[in-house]
Amino acid sequence: MLAAEFDFDLPDELIAQQPAEPREQSRLMVLDRASGRTAHRRFTELPALLDGRDVLARNNTRVIPARLIGRREATGGTWEGLFLRDLGDETWEILATTRGKPVPGERVVVGRGLRLVLESRGEAGRWIVRPLPEEGCDCTAGALGLLERHGRTPLPPYIRKGRDAAGDRTWYQTIFALRPGSVAAPTAGLHFSEAIFQELAARGIGWVDLTLHVGIDTFRPIEAEEIGNHVMHSEWAELSAGAVEALSARRARGGRIVAVGTTAARTLETAAAEGKGTLTAFTGNTSLFIRPGHVFRGLDALVTNFHLPRSSLLVLVSALVGVELIREAYLEAIRRRYRFFSYGDAMLIL
Repeated sequence: MLAAEFDFDLPDELIAQQPAEPREQSRLMVLDRASGRTAHRRFTELPALLDGRDVLARNNTRVIPARLIGRREATGGTWEGLFLRDLGDETWEILATTRGKPVPGERVVVGRGLRLVLESRGEAGRWIVRPLPEEGCDCTAGALGLLERHGRTPLPPYIRKGRDAAGDRTWYQTIFALRPGSVAAPTAGLHFSEAIFQELAARGIGWVDLTLHVGIDTFRPIEAEEIGNHVMHSEWAELSAGAVEALSARRARGGRIVAVGTTAARTLETAAAEGKGTLTAFTGNTSLFIRPGHVFRGLDALVTNFHLPRSSLLVLVSALVGVELIREAYLEAIRRRYRFFSYGDAMLIL
């Protein structure tokens, strides 16, 4: 199947630059797979659109302030990096950009004065860096503590060209974020508020948490001509035995497993693949590429945002709905001026 089948033209003004305020007032397209029909609601109506036997599976990953902005000590030139991971030996792997050509041994100063030594250069802009101890700072919290003090929200480039504002630390985080580790938000979860969860509970609808730490490659477009030649990125995920038990119990009573976002969907489908079609506990890295022809075993419905052209996320949604039907739904969303991508509106696929 050609990647061009997952391309579409989107007016720039439909790329949301701010979230809905309040967040649960975003628009919600409801797509029924059986009939192919769409309806147009508000996200506040989600609880009424579900059944009291249903259960949500939500991703409780927490976005870390991974964006580092500073200058090179040697030249004073601007420098920017994105924290990728703590290597466990007091060094970090980062993705860095600068106009000049830094060399190993150089220092950069980021945030409120944190100094990083550039230890060695990797491929495609990646560096190994070593943070230097800060005078008068208790840095026992390690990498996460330093990032909280010196880092900024890692917005995707289509939101204000990646330039964060004061409110983004709250906006670009789900209210149920718990386990730090993502450099991008699981954006379907951004629409949920405490009021939504109270209404879900009042209707008997349950929810469980799983984790998938979202990596930078989630935004990478499919560059291969054939989607089968796309090399899918790997992300760490976990679905606990307790979560599996709760999900399976709801399904046994006739309820649906409603994945909140494509990250939850990938985790559930990875766990189902591990169980050869039956949900089972899973912890580890997943590089599952869900594309048309995939048989879904771990979910029955999906809450999701409107995704980038030629993205693996759009391919996943197309696998669930059908390529033609999702194309028609996206064209309708554009006609009706829905807001797209991370801060945009939502879709409920039943």
